[in-house]
Amino acid sequence: MSSLISQFQRFIHSHYFFGGLRQAVGVLLPAMFIIGLFHQYAIGMIAAIGAACVAVLDQPGGPRRYGINGMLAALLLGSLTAAASGLASGHPVMVWLAVPMLCFVFSMFTVFGRQGGLLGFACLLIMTLTMRTPLSTADVLQHTAYSFLGGVFYLAYSAIVHRLLWHREEQQVLSVALFATADYMSARARFYDVNLDLEDSYRKLIHSQALMTEAHQAARDMVLRELPRGKPGRGDRLRQSSLNIFVDMVGLLDTMVATHTDYATLRRTLPDSDILLFVRDALSKLSANVAKIALNVARNRHTRERNSVKAELRALEYEMQLARAQGLETSQPEIYALLIQIQRRMRNMTRLVDRMAGHSEHSVDRDAPLVDLRLDKSLNRFLSRQKWRLGMLTSNLRSDSPHFRYALRVAIAALLAMTLAAVLGALPLLRDVAPGMAAHGYWIILTVIIIMKPGFALTRQRNGWRLTGTLIGCAVALGLFTLTHSTATLLAILVICSILGYSLVQVHYMLSAVFNTMFVLLVFHFLVPGSNAVVGERLIDTVIGSALALMCSYILPSWERNVMLSLAVALRNANQRFLRNGLAYAHAARAARASGGEADAQARDSETNWRVARKNMHIAFGNFASAFYRMMDEPVRRQRHVPELNNLLIQHHALASQISAAIPILAQLDHVPTGIQQALDATEAYLEDRDMAAPASLETEGELATLAYPLRQMVKAAGLIRHEMRGLKPDEPLSQAAAQDMAKA
Repeated sequence: MSSLISQFQRFIHSHYFFGGLRQAVGVLLPAMFIIGLFHQYAIGMIAAIGAACVAVLDQPGGPRRYGINGMLAALLLGSLTAAASGLASGHPVMVWLAVPMLCFVFSMFTVFGRQGGLLGFACLLIMTLTMRTPLSTADVLQHTAYSFLGGVFYLAYSAIVHRLLWHREEQQVLSVALFATADYMSARARFYDVNLDLEDSYRKLIHSQALMTEAHQAARDMVLRELPRGKPGRGDRLRQSSLNIFVDMVGLLDTMVATHTDYATLRRTLPDSDILLFVRDALSKLSANVAKIALNVARNRHTRERNSVKAELRALEYEMQLARAQGLETSQPEIYALLIQIQRRMRNMTRLVDRMAGHSEHSVDRDAPLVDLRLDKSLNRFLSRQKWRLGMLTSNLRSDSPHFRYALRVAIAALLAMTLAAVLGALPLLRDVAPGMAAHGYWIILTVIIIMKPGFALTRQRNGWRLTGTLIGCAVALGLFTLTHSTATLLAILVICSILGYSLVQVHYMLSAVFNTMFVLLVFHFLVPGSNAVVGERLIDTVIGSALALMCSYILPSWERNVMLSLAVALRNANQRFLRNGLAYAHAARAARASGGEADAQARDSETNWRVARKNMHIAFGNFASAFYRMMDEPVRRQRHVPELNNLLIQHHALASQISAAIPILAQLDHVPTGIQQALDATEAYLEDRDMAAPASLETEGELATLAYPLRQMVKAAGLIRHEMRGLKPDEPLSQAAAQDMAKA
């Protein structure tokens, strides 16, 4: 029960709910104003459709500038689409030509990434809803104007809301990233529980890391674009507070990813020790503390009560004393050094979590200093960039492009939907059961557009969710129409369904489908009172659209196996750059100390390059992991190299973690001993697919003992990566260029 309450709190205070509320209000306001003031239901619906088209691009999280640009593009391109669809709607032949062509063109927008896919969907949405009724040439201009004005209203409304509530949006995006960090910490804690399976723990960790990487990038794009401007006032203090929390959150992640361990060896070496138990409990408590900070950041409240980990840290110190007394330091120096590292990092994580809580306690403290005083223009290199080039579209007009294949599938599915709707609408038996079938054929096309995605697994998944959600939504709507006839009650439920439909689309698609179905049925109930036939028609339309979407997914499919090799190469290259930039930073740090600080600027620049490379490595890892798990959801006969790819996931995670652990230690050395340099050279050689002998021994005197373990693991992971990469072979259906295009998308 407490878990459900916690999940509800996370959702209700998240940017998903806030964004859904913003979208629903912006879409419903013009319709309610026009209907309430002028009683013009048709005009109100057209304005709402125009606003809905623009609202598709107003997604929660991410750079606000890209959101405004996307909404402007949706307003202009959507208006042109409405005009073209309206002109074609009055001519049957033109409809049969225009709909498949527009479906193909706008589906190709996936080459521009997520924003491009949303823009294409927004245009297809307004196309489908415009063609629901034939328009005369004289009505098209009027229809387009009302739709355009609805879009203009939403754009202005969204800009005003952002202007007034910019810090609230920033807090909510930061809160989602903090929750993702807490989930990642909880997944880390599982490794120290000897009763839990390691393979299952790895799967959960990799999934949570992919989600955390995406959430951190959204927070990075939001917070680093709202930096303190050096002006007195509350606005700068709020920016400063958010920036401090963000910097500490990234520091916490840096500490965690540098703690990868050979957990199997640790469990074998210390099977009955309480050390693992205390580390697990401390991580679980710290995870709960970060989740509490996240909730209070979202609610704009102070964090006062926290779970203390002092008992676990003191118990860990006592266990380490016992280990020393039992001779672990001399009998197994690398294991002992590893435990010392874990102990230090637990202290660092505790300090960072306490400091984050302090920042959230004093959210508007005038005297709170910036955590990182080296903020400069180099921060721009951490931000995501959106590229829109016509060449990206034209270069993918080839049969081996996954984007071309997807667009062709959508166009064929739309053509089949129109054909089937016309045939079924002409059947006498079906006309008696569902008299509106012929007129509502656009709903089948809309279902196809909503469900079909570039990947087979995602299409099949959304298919099931959409069908289930529609069935539940129809059943609940029928129950509502039976139980109450109160206009006020049904109107209130309509507004709630609109808000939840928008809010849940990224959180729980099936529930979103439930509320969206209820919203549409309630709208038609107000437009055509007393008729429940539309419920059955919507259900039939959705079932037909879902069947068509699933069937057409087998036309020129783009299986995930075709992109796994290019994603594996991209991940290997990202880890290689991460290592090289790290070594350059360590060298620059040694040079700065040797020169008495004269090379500090170069060292800082090298450190920034290393951090940017680490961010890119996390993104590449998330892309590879997401594609791998999508492939695992596809038919078994379409999967390839599952053991090799799974091992690559684990070894790349181990390699990146050990690089994060080793580089700061290397940066503190005055010179690199011979054995350690040989280990670094061997790691680079393996990542370049070159043969080279690993060093027989490493220096382990003093502080070097803490470096020996991560270096051994780096060499081992890089060697296994080389071995697994040699076993991968590209599949024939897609060219390497097409696979790279899919990887970028």
